[in-house]
Amino acid sequence: MPMFLIERNFAEQIQIDVNDERVKAVNDDVGVRWLYSFLSLDKKKTYCLYEAQSAEAIREAARRLEIPADTIIEVDQPVGPGTVPAVT
Repeated sequence: MPMFLIERNFAEQIQIDVNDERVKAVNDDVGVRWLYSFLSLDKKKTYCLYEAQSAEAIREAARRLEIPADTIIEVDQPVGPGTVPAVT
């Protein structure tokens, strides 16, 4: 399934409730799966990784939940220290 990175900008500091059943229900309904998020130090921005069939599905979930989805970028496989081949 395609993966997307979403940048969300908030006017005020936010508190994230990872147990919000409404978020799970809407995501399930539109067919997106939240993998994880990072919260900026000022708590006004999040960067979230999702699996979804399309960016439009993510926009629909955000619209229903009344949260921003300012930038949506389709990304490829994760890269980290153990996944990058050594350069010789």
